[in-house]
Amino acid sequence: MSSFTAADVENRLAGVRARIDAVERTWRHSVEVMAVTKGFSDAAVTAAAGAGCRSIGENYAQDLLSKQDVIEATGVDVHFIGRLQSNKVRQLAHLVTVWATIDRASLIDEVAQRIPGGKILLQVNAAGEERKGGCLPADVPILLEHARAKGLDVRGLMTVGPTGGSPEETRSTFLTVRGLVDVHGLEVCSMGMSGDLDIAIECGSTEIRVGSALFGERPAR
Repeated sequence: MSSFTAADVENRLAGVRARIDAVERTWRHSVEVMAVTKGFSDAAVTAAAGAGCRSIGENYAQDLLSKQDVIEATGVDVHFIGRLQSNKVRQLAHLVTVWATIDRASLIDEVAQRIPGGKILLQVNAAGEERKGGCLPADVPILLEHARAKGLDVRGLMTVGPTGGSPEETRSTFLTVRGLVDVHGLEVCSMGMSGDLDIAIECGSTEIRVGSALFGERPAR
């Protein structure tokens, strides 16, 4: 049983956008709201699309494949935001619009082979947590050069805030990634989730990834 209705999602999305508008910031760019539908039913995809979300985020290959029909029916863009194994790229290539967790040369090579000119984000582990995916900030120039040499469309960078971090630690993490986006002339700075989106926007995020803020508590896997 879903814990939301289409009207719930529309109202919650309006609330998220109000939070975005309330943040004091010097950045003048717009902020895209990605609906993270991982762990939720097909109804989440339909509700998100109906509320005006243009993209969804999924973490797991099997879950994404199970939603193929509703994804194709709604026409939403799919961002793969989970830890990615090279052997999943071919399996998901027909569904994924943006590969958002590219953090090593082998993944760049695989995406370039399967989806020439594919859109990617480089994931940066700016928090320095071993359990998180992402390359080190110092590795961004090397991976960026490699991806471009392979013909991929590097849209920008993605990061996840520190687990249980203080506002100051979260802000430092996000500012590191925003600085890399600016230095390398990239467009997308994907950072901020339901719990830390306000700090992310303050620090210059162009894309936040929200699930529970739209759909309520995620069902246990």
